[in-house]
Amino acid sequence: MDTSLTFVGTATVILRLGRFRLLTDPNFLHRGQRARLGWGLSSRRRTDPALDIDQLPRLDAVVLSHLHGDHFDDVARDGLDRSVPVLTTPHARRRLRRWGFEAATGLETWDSWELGDDEERVRITSVPARHGPVGVHRLLPPVQGTVIDHERRGRRVLRLYITGDTVLVPELREIRDRFGDIDVMVAHLGGTRVGGVLVTLDASQGSDLVEMVGPGRVVPVHFDDYDVFRSPLTHFLEEMRARGMGDRVRVVGRGDTVELPPSTGRWVAASPGPGTGSANAPGTPFDALPPR
Repeated sequence: MDTSLTFVGTATVILRLGRFRLLTDPNFLHRGQRARLGWGLSSRRRTDPALDIDQLPRLDAVVLSHLHGDHFDDVARDGLDRSVPVLTTPHARRRLRRWGFEAATGLETWDSWELGDDEERVRITSVPARHGPVGVHRLLPPVQGTVIDHERRGRRVLRLYITGDTVLVPELREIRDRFGDIDVMVAHLGGTRVGGVLVTLDASQGSDLVEMVGPGRVVPVHFDDYDVFRSPLTHFLEEMRARGMGDRVRVVGRGDTVELPPSTGRWVAASPGPGTGSANAPGTPFDALPPR
């Protein structure tokens, strides 16, 4: 498979983009362990990751939306190769450098970082995200969304948008203005609540963002792994169907891999892994998602 996504759990995925391998938001805690969220808060993990950190393939870069314990945990801090570039917020970059990740790079909003050459290239661009409503978001780490472009000989093969932990805010609209034709959106859902306040997309806001940004496909992640998540995946699937967008959603089981098609392609089944959930959303067989 030339381009594919493997779901590890929470917001952790392995992206194969041609000859490049990217890892997002590394979280390898196991069921029952607690992720630190800051300000003395923590959350207990309900699931196990599909693989452990020593089972990762060779990585070319890590894409980190923000520095929370369910996105970069102590296992990642101790076990990741510290020479691998980590593309993240300037806030997280400072902390990572203190931990010895000398290749950590902080991207301001709309900044890009590139990997590769004229034959094949991956471009990673920081885009807006906000981890909660105005005021509350200042109590949480700064967050970035990410747009990843995979190109060959100057021609784009695939465009992915990873939302990061965000709520629906007006600045997200500029993502569609600057980056039309998004092939796949990896949506951080869960309806996470801290002190009763919504700080990640729930079913309604997640569907609103799909309508706002207009991706051809949507892969939901970050929806049931921790006890702070309040909006089940089933609610998102129901909301998307009610809005006539159910055919855009592809649920990937933990440990499973799907090939990532461009907007004119179809989903293709890949080699199944030890997934703990159904790899197929109800009513969306592998080849049933039409072009946008």
